[in-house]
Amino acid sequence: MSELKNEFDCARSLKEGRYWMPFTANRRVKEQGMARVLESASGPYYTTADGVKLFDTLSGLWCSPLGHADPRISETLKKQADTLDYAPGFQLANPVTVRLAERIANMAPAGLEHVFFANSGSEAADTALKAAIGYHRLRGEGGRFRLIGRERGYHGVGLGGMSVGGIVPNRKMFATIMVPGVDHIRHPYDHARVAFSKGQPEWGAEMAEDLERVIALHDASTIAAVMVEPVQGSTGVLVPPIGYLERLREICTKHGILLIFDEVITGFGRMGENFASQRFGVKPDMITFAKAVTNGIVPMGGVIVTDEIYNTFMTGPENAIEFAHGYTYSGHPLAAAVAHTVLDIMEEESLIARARSLEPVLEEAIHSLRDLPIVHDIRNIGLTAGVDLKPRKDAPGARCLELFEKGLKNGLLLRCTGETISFGPPFISTPEQLRDMVATVRKLITELD
Repeated sequence: MSELKNEFDCARSLKEGRYWMPFTANRRVKEQGMARVLESASGPYYTTADGVKLFDTLSGLWCSPLGHADPRISETLKKQADTLDYAPGFQLANPVTVRLAERIANMAPAGLEHVFFANSGSEAADTALKAAIGYHRLRGEGGRFRLIGRERGYHGVGLGGMSVGGIVPNRKMFATIMVPGVDHIRHPYDHARVAFSKGQPEWGAEMAEDLERVIALHDASTIAAVMVEPVQGSTGVLVPPIGYLERLREICTKHGILLIFDEVITGFGRMGENFASQRFGVKPDMITFAKAVTNGIVPMGGVIVTDEIYNTFMTGPENAIEFAHGYTYSGHPLAAAVAHTVLDIMEEESLIARARSLEPVLEEAIHSLRDLPIVHDIRNIGLTAGVDLKPRKDAPGARCLELFEKGLKNGLLLRCTGETISFGPPFISTPEQLRDMVATVRKLITELD
């Protein structure tokens, strides 16, 4: 085995396409080889196989707010693996997972008291949608089968989340297997009205009325749930206008429709609160979470639901399975143990408060790019920001891809999709690191043309 390991040639294997990479221009990776391989990580930095140290501008994929290689988490992994490395979640429980469910429920908005575990944001989204359909059926309203999403929304790549999601490239290849009975409301972003907003835009609350249009089209009695991200993250940090989420809540309540907040990105501190729903003062009926709960180290996701939803399922014969849903790795004890340590560190080091204190630092730095001729828009809230570049005339998306590749040579791991650069740095970042990050971005954008 050691001989085979020594003979392994990563660059060759990448070039031959042995590893089919997700959400990746695989042919471009083949060309660039080891420059695209991350070999180690520590604190807020990655190091490539070529020895380049990269500042992690998006906390991995929004999932590593504590940075990397914290020895306290490594110790937790070993200790839990030595104690209970795996436990079935069907018909059996384990104390580390039970305690985590209680802990997460205590962090959530009052009234959301029950946690169902999955392994990713995609699984959490599909779990929430199934729970919504089951809830209405148990209440005798089985005619409520429709699900409403939002344009440019992202809820993972499961069939349910993909169908409710509204990012066109994620949907177009799979149109024939979309979940039926799904519609979408318009997103509240209008560049002409809200460009270069700091925090929540003042215009746009009225865009929530588009939900009333969709309800009138389909009839409220057919609609089970509306799923939205409080802040639309993967599409480029679209911030909800003042009053917009409140109005969505009012409309859903009026028509007996469940409101689901997808907090896979915003949960566990990204908005400077435990959950974005607390930052915005709007309580949904369900919250999905994943990513930061384990700092991205062991996959975990889940759904937090109200007493009303949970108790509605707790009916029928006592020996019956109330919710015929779950995963082999739901509530995995290794993931749960890591989540406890992650939450311990966040509490002990006041990292959620630190994220809130870094918000004005990121805001000031990122908006300093406004004077650059090819910068089209800048948005920010919490410890997140999005910068849109003007597309090249005959090559949409080319600028951002070139910027990403320049970053790999100049100390930044950037997240560039379409014409947008998204930022979500680790909570452990210093103000100086955030300013240096933006200064380097300025340099690289200036070099683009």
